[in-house]
Amino acid sequence: MAVILKTRQQIELLRKAGQLVRETFDLLREHIRPGITTAELDAIAETFIREHGAEPIYKGYTPPSRRGQPGFPPFPGTICASVNDVICHGIPSSRQRLRNGDIISVDIGLRLDDWVGDSCVTFPVGDVDEATQQLLNTTQRCLDLGIEQAQAGNTLGDIGAAIQRYAESRGYSVVREYTGHGVGRNLHEDPTVLHYGEPGRGMRLRPGMVFTIEPMVNIGRAETRQDRDGWTVRTADGKLSAQFEHSLAIAEDGPIILTL
Repeated sequence: MAVILKTRQQIELLRKAGQLVRETFDLLREHIRPGITTAELDAIAETFIREHGAEPIYKGYTPPSRRGQPGFPPFPGTICASVNDVICHGIPSSRQRLRNGDIISVDIGLRLDDWVGDSCVTFPVGDVDEATQQLLNTTQRCLDLGIEQAQAGNTLGDIGAAIQRYAESRGYSVVREYTGHGVGRNLHEDPTVLHYGEPGRGMRLRPGMVFTIEPMVNIGRAETRQDRDGWTVRTADGKLSAQFEHSLAIAEDGPIILTL
């Protein structure tokens, strides 16, 4: 696994990209309400990102594993807009109008001055019930606990174990197939960051490593299914899923959250 360690100057550039991601979330938060379509949210995000000198990195993206495969379409949106039982990679649509009580996971990736910012937030739409709010609270806490373990000298397994332990102790499941990843000049770099695992296992964390932690937590089972569009991933049992993500850098004195 070829992990590219980043210098302090490069981490600062990654932080600038991460801050633009955060500003885009701040803008979208004002518009996420019943009645708006996910395509309208996508257009708002794209305009804002481009006006600030960055490019949406998801738009036109094809995973390396799918490049060259006939009939596989590049991702068409600026944001991933994953509503309710959609775990990740939801395609923005003018036909999908948000309703009161929904949740929407918005994943934003952009490139600013050749460096990538990547983060995800799950928003409640209007008023959500207590069970839904508890899912959001638990998933956010899973991310926080994972970040707490992102210390130089710890392992990737420490991160995954903390997330899995907390989610499962509250009766939720953690998605296995979709993971965190290194970020830098590219959207996906080494290492792969699992959201489950055993303490003390896996790669040891070193200053200069930069990666995402992005647990996807389900109310029901962990199993997933993919829509025919080749992108949209749903819970197999149709129950709700939430996701929160930060990009962070490992430093001598603790993690630096780049998208805070």
